[in-house]
Amino acid sequence: MLSKLKFSLIKLNFFTWTVCPYLSLLVWIIPLLLLGIENHSLMAHDEGLYAWRSRLMYDSGDWINPWKSPHHKTPGFYWLIAVFYSLFGINEVSVRLPNMIAGILSVFIVYEIGKILLTKKVAWLAAAILSVEFLWLQYSRLGTPDVPLVFLILLGIFSLLKAELNFKHRYIWGLIAGCSFALSFLLRSFMIFPPLIALLPYLILQHRRHHHLANPMLYLGFFLGLLPTIIWLRLSFLRFGDDSFTQLINFVIQQGSSERENNNWIYYFWHIPILAFPWSFHCLLGAGLLIKDFFSKYNFNFAEETDIYNYKNWQYSHQNSEQDVTTTKKNLLLLIGFPLILFIELSIFSTRLSHYSLALYPFIALLAAVGLNWLGNIWDKEIKEIKIQIEIQNISLFSPMGLSSTRILQTINYIFATLAILLLLGSVVIFVISDRDGEIRNYAIIGLVLGLSWLTLPLIWVARCRFGKNLISARYWIAAWLISAWLTLAVTGSLGFLSNYNPDFRAFLQQPEIAQILQNYPINFIDVDGKTGVLINFYTPKHGKKININQVSQLAIPSYAWIPEEQVSRILQPHQIIGEVQNYQLIKLE
Repeated sequence: MLSKLKFSLIKLNFFTWTVCPYLSLLVWIIPLLLLGIENHSLMAHDEGLYAWRSRLMYDSGDWINPWKSPHHKTPGFYWLIAVFYSLFGINEVSVRLPNMIAGILSVFIVYEIGKILLTKKVAWLAAAILSVEFLWLQYSRLGTPDVPLVFLILLGIFSLLKAELNFKHRYIWGLIAGCSFALSFLLRSFMIFPPLIALLPYLILQHRRHHHLANPMLYLGFFLGLLPTIIWLRLSFLRFGDDSFTQLINFVIQQGSSERENNNWIYYFWHIPILAFPWSFHCLLGAGLLIKDFFSKYNFNFAEETDIYNYKNWQYSHQNSEQDVTTTKKNLLLLIGFPLILFIELSIFSTRLSHYSLALYPFIALLAAVGLNWLGNIWDKEIKEIKIQIEIQNISLFSPMGLSSTRILQTINYIFATLAILLLLGSVVIFVISDRDGEIRNYAIIGLVLGLSWLTLPLIWVARCRFGKNLISARYWIAAWLISAWLTLAVTGSLGFLSNYNPDFRAFLQQPEIAQILQNYPINFIDVDGKTGVLINFYTPKHGKKININQVSQLAIPSYAWIPEEQVSRILQPHQIIGEVQNYQLIKLE
């Protein structure tokens, strides 16, 4: 009887700590990925390009290089979308589903990494925070290779940590790590190198402890992961020669030689804090706490033996402190060193775009969870004064500074109360003065939701001051942070801002006359290019000829064609304009 009870308790404990976190995270993130999915249209760049190129591979049956010249990107993501086309048909859901799956798996891996480096509670917080980071959620709902790339990077880091913890299975985990990093090259070619360089301090400085670089399976896994790329390059070489290699290299050189959209070297210094707000604030706090923890343990590790009263106690404490310092060094190199080096690399690289920084967001979430958890701890503590003093070998780096826990929390809550009131006032004004059907009203709705959500933070604080911390615990306050972000992003998604990037194009295609023509007749393309051209290529089911304006006489009569609006006047043949969208016209040659 007792053995059965013990077994039941073990099963309950396993379910609580193993299954429940994943279920709760699924319930947390899936609505954010699906809200507004019924109203969707592709983003012209880069999503539309990947969708169209993948469709070209799928339609042509040429999965190596369906273009007339060697391609400048590795085909991994094209293959992935093409596989989903074969499973679910050619549509927007097939384009975006791989990223949704990769986004969910990335959240799970962040939870696992957090469990290893931090605690289960902080790990769950980090995974939940990652799910409600705006840029991360946006690209988890877009058909681009950025989130799958981050997933493979996280899988590689997780595998290295597991190889370090499980010596018996280090070869298996080393194999997985090598495959993950190599497959990243198949997805994004040379974009994998900045994260690998950022990992070098962890791999080299702590090699004597984990011996990853001496694991032969790491290199075997890397070779196996590179095999698809090697085979693709070989087959492409047989068709195009050396240009297959030079196109890949020239694309990287071109991207690194000029700035885009005047994004200079300070671009990420302001862009990331804004897009990651308010988690960027908690991230800085968490980073500071980890650095403080490292220096405090480092200082203790180098304490003089004479300062310890009992040598045996000192020896025991010294061994424990060495383990603490080693663990803290690992945490510092991965949680702070990796994102810091990657941030510097991205800032140096000339082409600076928001999605290039996506690999930083899981680490922003991990550090933000550390900061938010610390704030929750001081919320519940009886101690009124918190002394912060960092010393190394009796050299004070910072002067002792008395900080009241009440003052810290009070300041944070009042700051966000001010921001909430400003958001509410601004949103109400915009809502009143804007047109009833204007799109700006949707932004006002989002502002109202965010303002009202942030207003709960100071209200919970006031309730805590009135009723005491035992009744109003930190859980309510932390939940308010998470739920405010969740509600805001849920409303943003339901209004179509995370899925419907070209609503006018979608509305045009849904017109009965236009839909009937597109489904039943091949459509020719006359000088179709640019962002709208990408959408036209993807959404046109049957493609005719691709010609320039001087070759219109070669088209059969009657036939249909897409043509830029400014080029229509140059057509000498009789024609009828069927419809117009984004400066392109669908015409019928008669």
